[in-house]
Amino acid sequence: MGRLGEALAETDGKPIFVFGGIPGEEVVAEVVRERRSHIAARVVEVVEASAHRVEAPCRYFGECVGCQWQHVAYERQLELKREVVCDTLERVGGLSGVRVEPTLASPQRLGYRNHARFTVSRRAGAGAGRGEGRLGFVNRETRRHVDVEECLLMAPRINEMLAALQGRAGETTQLTIRTGVNTGSWMLQPLLQDPDVPHESGQTHYEERLGGRAFRIASPSFFQVNTAQAERLVGLVREGLALTGKETLVDAYAGVGVFAALLAGDAARVVAIEDSAAAVEDAKGNAEGIRNVEFRLGKAEEALALLAAETAIDAVVLDPPRSGCQPDALRALIEAAPRRVVYVSCDPETLARDLRALTDGGFRIGRVQPVDMFPQTRHVECVTTLTLDGSRRADRRASVSRLVLASASPRRRDIARRALGSGVEFASAFVDERVVAAECVEQGGDALAVAQELALAKARAAADGEAAGRFIGADTVVEAPSAEADGEGSRVLGKPADAEEAVEMLRALRGREHRVITALAVVDAATGREEAAHCVSRVAMREYGDVEIAAYVKSGTPFDKAGAYGVQDEEFAPAAAVRGCYLNVVGLPVCALFDLLERFGARPAPDAPVKGWPSLMRCPACAKQARRASGA
Repeated sequence: MGRLGEALAETDGKPIFVFGGIPGEEVVAEVVRERRSHIAARVVEVVEASAHRVEAPCRYFGECVGCQWQHVAYERQLELKREVVCDTLERVGGLSGVRVEPTLASPQRLGYRNHARFTVSRRAGAGAGRGEGRLGFVNRETRRHVDVEECLLMAPRINEMLAALQGRAGETTQLTIRTGVNTGSWMLQPLLQDPDVPHESGQTHYEERLGGRAFRIASPSFFQVNTAQAERLVGLVREGLALTGKETLVDAYAGVGVFAALLAGDAARVVAIEDSAAAVEDAKGNAEGIRNVEFRLGKAEEALALLAAETAIDAVVLDPPRSGCQPDALRALIEAAPRRVVYVSCDPETLARDLRALTDGGFRIGRVQPVDMFPQTRHVECVTTLTLDGSRRADRRASVSRLVLASASPRRRDIARRALGSGVEFASAFVDERVVAAECVEQGGDALAVAQELALAKARAAADGEAAGRFIGADTVVEAPSAEADGEGSRVLGKPADAEEAVEMLRALRGREHRVITALAVVDAATGREEAAHCVSRVAMREYGDVEIAAYVKSGTPFDKAGAYGVQDEEFAPAAAVRGCYLNVVGLPVCALFDLLERFGARPAPDAPVKGWPSLMRCPACAKQARRASGA
């Protein structure tokens, strides 16, 4: 079977996707559409039938391609779905030997969908006789509208409403019906103005019961389309999490709070994360009376990182959209290092991709359980259980609490101690800066690229051989206008090696404006993850004289100052103005550093109030970050 549920054939090296076919059959197929990459066709005659072929129960099968497998015996559909999962895990994720269970059958093979989205044709269909507003579906290949009097996948209430609305919804192009199969509640959208429409429309929500609990579902919110199988999903997730009642559980894509509400009794604390404001409002109402559930509005990747910095996370439920988890969400999960993760997925390809990332991050796949949420179609839901190696979890806990600045510079160490607290550690990074910079420039790198390469090199060198901790590297460079180009173009100025270079640099900068770029890098020794950030400030230099330069260079201070000059030196005071982060010019921008550490879930805690630190207060962004970190 091909990826979209058709049987796959080939002619002259070009794939043919044959709708209505079964692998192994001999059929006569009619070409529906020819594209550059493939041919779409459909079966018009079966010459030699598969033993798995059955008569499709729907009269629209073939014209409407919403169901791909009505012609396949249901037992074989279940086998095909397991085969698809096995193949995709290996082909996309490179995951071999994974335990994939037989697909769990749906108790209803037809009439199971609680959600229908119809396209409305404004032209009368064949035999319509009632004017505009014909409800139906659009064929994926031909783009033809297919009028339907009923859809066999839909719950009875939806088909009743379809029959009553057929021919009366011409004022819209799309129409959605959602129904609570356990409550009788329903929602019809959009709001229809025609007085002949026999049903109330435009509702903002409907209600459904699941696991003995009522759930309010707003129109933008996601809810599983197969209610009976949704209850089985909850059971599988509960089994996979193996909670004891003492854990902190995170529902990372909470939707309307189904897992959070139904699993709350199994955990000490449940934190539900959802980026849809409408869904969060629903979820809060759905969890009313449950005291150990809290909701956070935001993206999973951001909320996970922040939560992991606050507390240990024991278990996580992932139920992302079809596109899967964002890379940052997976990284945050790996760093949070929960004991168990249960991943609910409706797309084997994105599941395979994400499982590859999680296994690379120290998780082990226990089993994959396919669940048939969508009988008669190619789609399959999967519930995957993952566990984390105990040693990996211990490394994670140590890594979370340990911050190390890879720098011997007294000024950087002083800034780090003030900003990150007395618990910050320091290490020396043995990097040949001139070699790294020269290689970067040879490869076309600009000032920012040079600074980033140096910062990464320092962080990597310090983290090498360490089991845990976040290692911070920093490097500051000056990007000065080229004198020859009269302001057009620039050159990178690094730390001077001797007095002659220091004099040359200070002369090149005086009376002109230049950029100071500090690059920051963090390497997590436990996971190998590394990321970089940077900050840019503009500095206008005053017209100091050669005598001042000579005296300053003789003092020796230019050789241990950011950008090889001491903007903070009160006696020489070379800068007339600084635009941007002042600490960036000094060598360690707290604003950029805090942002970078937050990506790793680290939340620094300064020991002293920030208002007593004038240099930090010169940058509003630094001051804001430090106040938040110190709780001021």
